[in-house]
Amino acid sequence: MRGAGRRLLALALLWPAFGVPLQARELLAVGAQFERVFEYQNSGEYAGLGAELLRLMAARTGNTVRFRMVPWARAQAMLVQGQADILIGPYKTPERIASMAFSDKPFYQDQMVFYTRQDASFGWDGDYSVLKNRRVVLLNGWAYGAEWERVRPGLQVSVANNVENGLKMLVHNHVDVFVSNRRNTDPVIARLGYGRQVKPLPKVIDTQNGYFAFPRSPAFDKLRLQFDQELNSMIDSGELKKMAKRFDVSVP
Repeated sequence: MRGAGRRLLALALLWPAFGVPLQARELLAVGAQFERVFEYQNSGEYAGLGAELLRLMAARTGNTVRFRMVPWARAQAMLVQGQADILIGPYKTPERIASMAFSDKPFYQDQMVFYTRQDASFGWDGDYSVLKNRRVVLLNGWAYGAEWERVRPGLQVSVANNVENGLKMLVHNHVDVFVSNRRNTDPVIARLGYGRQVKPLPKVIDTQNGYFAFPRSPAFDKLRLQFDQELNSMIDSGELKKMAKRFDVSVP
């Protein structure tokens, strides 16, 4: 018994060396409705590539995770203020990099495009000057890339709180152009039955990568590094690619 006791003591002393926390934490992950990345289902469960990845990474690092869905601007504020442990899916911008610590690698990729009404004569070949006299709607708290931010001040811009509202503004002729990404928007078009009323323009505005983000505080460095290790391992093994295919999400 004494020998067994000594072995147990030795294992207990070595336990931290294996990178497993001595005490499991329940992590709070926040985000907004992001089609196929973070979704709230009628059953009350959270689904999507981001949610499934976090469940796996939390389990593999000895933690658990619970989810909360809030408007996107509020989700970002919760992370910055330390009210959440993880933000699901932000793109990188200089402002966000200053206030959030991003995962080492992204876990999905989006194409940003213009949506117009099917009967609109508007086309876009990369020249933003054609937007000067057109009403444009963006989504609150979203990032659209450096070039878009450069031209935005000279445009007639309004803001919607979600994809559904942005599409309805377009269909009901309150705006001429809706700026969004294909992953988030195409499923909503199908759900609302807008396939004959709305179309994406073929030329891509920008390609954006989506990450996990953590509070920019030394207290979260270990958690972020543990999750980086798990995510990088899933990328290298091909596990992320297989999961993304199942959710119909593009990866970098």
